[in-house]
Amino acid sequence: MAVGSRQMMKWETAQDGLDNLKRSTCPIPIPGEDEVLVEVHAVSLNYRDTEVAMGLYTHHKTIGASPNVVPCSDMCGIVVGLGNSKRSGWNLGDRVLSIFNQTHLTGQIKEKDMAFGLGLPLDGVLQQYRVFPVTGLVKAPDYLNDEEASTLPIAALTAWMAINGSRPINSPGGHGETILLQGTGGVSISGLQIAHAVGARTIITSSSGAKLSRAEALGATVTINYRKSPDWQNVVMNLTNAEGVDIIFETGGAQTLGKSFDCVSFGGLINCIGYLSGKQDDAADRTNTNVLALRRNVTLKGIVNGPKDRFEEMLRFYESKKIRPVVDKVFPFDAAKEAFQYLYGGGHFGKVVIRVSS
Repeated sequence: MAVGSRQMMKWETAQDGLDNLKRSTCPIPIPGEDEVLVEVHAVSLNYRDTEVAMGLYTHHKTIGASPNVVPCSDMCGIVVGLGNSKRSGWNLGDRVLSIFNQTHLTGQIKEKDMAFGLGLPLDGVLQQYRVFPVTGLVKAPDYLNDEEASTLPIAALTAWMAINGSRPINSPGGHGETILLQGTGGVSISGLQIAHAVGARTIITSSSGAKLSRAEALGATVTINYRKSPDWQNVVMNLTNAEGVDIIFETGGAQTLGKSFDCVSFGGLINCIGYLSGKQDDAADRTNTNVLALRRNVTLKGIVNGPKDRFEEMLRFYESKKIRPVVDKVFPFDAAKEAFQYLYGGGHFGKVVIRVSS
């Protein structure tokens, strides 16, 4: 029976709520010229996926809305079909990972690339099979299982770019620097593992003592419980002898950015990655951001993942250090809705994964 006549399952969202995710069937697609067909084995969830499903991922104005979209961007799978191509480089049975923005291959992301993001506006990977352009994949590390490898495209690469994006490619750094990581989600834990592997000093925050203990086991130099120390920026300054930290993973947003400015070093880097404490800043008396940046000569950098060549650079580093991503929990494909709810609840440490196919 031809591939196109066989059926597969997929999940879709109309961007109308986590409870309204729907599973459906459709024909398995056929790869065209310069395309490959991938059987999806594992999908890793990101906070972005919950926002898409709830219709809240609206701050990138150039993306636009899709009435129905297959969510998720991060997958590990196997090449099972080859279209006509003279430059594929892929073979049947190759184990591969998706890249997030399918056209972002090198350098600074451009507006045109935003139209090729998996999971919005393009259909994502929460389906049993998906066709990819031959350039939209990278080789999965042999030493990682499918669930571990599936976590790398967004969380790990975003963390890698937060530490190394301002450095030349193939010249990773961080040794001897002090890096502050907010929270224990996927990006922060990936950043902790990378920073520890290069010999950086790490400070990580959480409201959970149990999570902080797990972070210590992964090599965190210092942990701060922000429930017990709400003015954690002052703790950071004390820990660094008033020098501040070199790099900050700013994942909090409205309620944490001001504190990040208060504990970054002169000439330091604040990576704007997330906004778990909100997108809107209502503090009318807060000093303007340009003054805060000027005060300590700070670089404020927005991070939208990274290009394919930096992903491959990161994978070489992971291979050399044998870093194993932290997978908090694995859900079966039928329980995708529960996986989204679990991630949105915020109780995870590291990554949440959906097993799609054996």
